[in-house]
Amino acid sequence: MFQALLNKTKGDRWIWLIIILLSLISVMAVYSATGTLAYKKGEAVEKLLLTKHLIFVLMGIGMIYIAHLLDYRYYAGISKVLMIVTIPLLFYTLIFGTNLNDASRWVKIPVIGLTFQTSDLAKLALITFLARMLTKKQENIKNVKESFIPIMGSVCVVFVLIALANLSTALMLFGVSILLLIIGRISIKQIAIVCAGGFVLLLFVFFLGPRRKTYMSRINTFMHPEMQHSDKTFQADQAKIALATGGVFGKGPGNSTQRNFLPHPYSDFIFAIIIEEWGTVGGIVIMILYLVLLYRCIKIVTRAPKAFGALLAAGLSFSLTIQAFANMAVAVGLGPVTGVPLPLVSMGGTSMIFTSVAFGIILSVSRDVEENAKLTTKEEKTNNKIIVGEIPAIA
Repeated sequence: MFQALLNKTKGDRWIWLIIILLSLISVMAVYSATGTLAYKKGEAVEKLLLTKHLIFVLMGIGMIYIAHLLDYRYYAGISKVLMIVTIPLLFYTLIFGTNLNDASRWVKIPVIGLTFQTSDLAKLALITFLARMLTKKQENIKNVKESFIPIMGSVCVVFVLIALANLSTALMLFGVSILLLIIGRISIKQIAIVCAGGFVLLLFVFFLGPRRKTYMSRINTFMHPEMQHSDKTFQADQAKIALATGGVFGKGPGNSTQRNFLPHPYSDFIFAIIIEEWGTVGGIVIMILYLVLLYRCIKIVTRAPKAFGALLAAGLSFSLTIQAFANMAVAVGLGPVTGVPLPLVSMGGTSMIFTSVAFGIILSVSRDVEENAKLTTKEEKTNNKIIVGEIPAIA
């Protein structure tokens, strides 16, 4: 049965292996980290896990399978629809968004009552849209009016709308956009203009935005932790304790103590819990998995026969790995506290679903690369047979 299911999956086998490993790690880590949450809610850990996170993990794997079967070229058309939906949703989130964890990043879905983080949709929408636009405009990519302004208009609008509620996600998405512009052959001069414009927008959001006090407090706390009150550095301090007590091999699965003190041990700081329980060795394994993912994705990009597929795989893989290392950097004290989850590991419904779709699209591009390689090999064998058949026999 397993072999039959494996035969139905296409794309890079290493990426499939990474998906399975990260999913298993996610189930174990969230199972441990949600112990305190389950106790506070008066529920068994097993019930909380099975009814929420495990279901989303299985749904995510299902989304990966479905997305990888769809020809990635269809995402070019889908990206236009996503952008049309995303921008009004981001506006709606800013005005009517639900407040969770001191931030208005969520929209409550009517009837079912679940919350939906619009920035997750925006990331997927903008990357696919940029890949489409850069491919479509390649013939006149240096033209400011026809190419540069339309492309950068979409980037700037999405950046500002996300940044007003979630600056860390906006900055990472802006960085991914710059990388895509470089790959898409936008001139260095135009990219420098983009960076300058992005810096101006950043200053506007940072000093005049609705969450300016929160952003300034986090930066100030990170730069001068010794000058702050303990309540402002509480999360970072508890994460450092988890790292320090974890040691090389950790306390063992389920033996975390800092899960009782960290506000969000199952999402934003799950990497700290992993290190506490699995040690430095466990943290290094997680890092290696994401680095291997990036390496395999780069191989897909270099082999992709079409520009759209290459740009799509590049943008999504950069987004996933940058987000992963941003989450890990915060957990180990190398960056200010943000609300960025660890892709495919942290507990979170919308994050898990959209991350899974991103993985599925990358595998869809990989599937096309494999099929193209098989077709090329088959044509070469056919041509070789024809050539050999034309050689006259030697008497």
